[in-house]
Amino acid sequence: MDRLVIEGGNTLKGTINISGAKNAALPIMAAALLTDETCVINNVPALRDTDTMIRILRAMEAKVERKKERVSITGACGKLKAPYNLVSTMRASICVLGPLVAKRKFAEVSFPGGCIIGPRPIDLHLKGLEKLGAEIKIKSGYIIAKAKKLKGANIYLGGHFGSSVLATANTMMAATLAEGTTVIENAACEPEIVDLANFLISMGARIEGHSTPTVMITGVKKLHATNYKIISDRVETGTYALAGAITGGDLFLKGAKGAHLLAVIDKLRECGIHITEHKDGLRVKRKVRSKIKPASVTTLPYPGFPTDMQAQIMALLCLSDGISIITEKIYPERFIHVSELGRMGAQIILEGPNAIIKGVKSLSGADVMASDLRASAALVLAGLVAKQKTRVHRIYHLDRGYEELDKKLKNVGARIWREKEER
Repeated sequence: MDRLVIEGGNTLKGTINISGAKNAALPIMAAALLTDETCVINNVPALRDTDTMIRILRAMEAKVERKKERVSITGACGKLKAPYNLVSTMRASICVLGPLVAKRKFAEVSFPGGCIIGPRPIDLHLKGLEKLGAEIKIKSGYIIAKAKKLKGANIYLGGHFGSSVLATANTMMAATLAEGTTVIENAACEPEIVDLANFLISMGARIEGHSTPTVMITGVKKLHATNYKIISDRVETGTYALAGAITGGDLFLKGAKGAHLLAVIDKLRECGIHITEHKDGLRVKRKVRSKIKPASVTTLPYPGFPTDMQAQIMALLCLSDGISIITEKIYPERFIHVSELGRMGAQIILEGPNAIIKGVKSLSGADVMASDLRASAALVLAGLVAKQKTRVHRIYHLDRGYEELDKKLKNVGARIWREKEER
């Protein structure tokens, strides 16, 4: 197993190419199961999670070929079971459930796994499919779904913490082949859902209202092949924007879409970071000696501040000139990284879903443990400015969601490298 070693103190300058969106790629790859024809998906990032999705599709005997960022999928499955050993490692694996039920009338999918950031039940996924007419049973850790025919329905997908991206994706995919019209209320509005809808439309699906809380899908009898390019990754964009901000750097994020990250850009500007939007990306700049202003951040469903950026902005606010408050309203238990930032000298107090951060003048390098994907990124950000060396352990989390993060940072001036863990 690898760990990352970072010697902090370098100002980052240069250009970083933003990869395709992981959270768009995974459901889109699953959606290719809705046709027997070959779908070509471009701009797929080279990640542990996309590799896992390819392995799941191949385990079901779909034909998958990958050449760099291009993935070709022929979704004619010989097996309709998504196995535990693969699904248990990644929550987005649940996205094969809707397409299998819609196209093959049967699915057997293990309960999903992924990062440990608090309870993330799949009740809304099951509710959406049951409303469409699927019979659902839980047996030996597997979800078994059957449907002679799916029929359109009015479906409310509100959960305890708001809308669900993956439940919206699963229900929308299944509804494309259902008889009649389906209306999803309280649908997720994230850019990744819009991208999935656009992919489905390019396959012949009839979808209206995507990007709004009310999505209407009129079922069709058959979907066909398509050639599609995935949007850029807004969370990767936000993470590198914070890398530039925290180091007092000057970065151009090529391919970034500012319209997908308005809440993050707004908060960074509130903190005193200069961000300019260009046709082909974003420029992020902060003078090394300028102070980072404190801020109050509340995570909310899109277009609010994304929970997937909470840990990263916390790293920045640890160095702010004052007291900041972060309120986590999506996953209230998503604060495992707080104790690790504390090992580096951060002053953070937790009170329920609130993190109260007292800015410090500097952080110190330390051995820290990554608990989940975005927490890993936060520790790397802290390491970029910490005095002495920081060693981030268990970085397999990072490889799930960031394409060559260490290489991209090294190319803009960071002192960062991988080494094997000592046994």
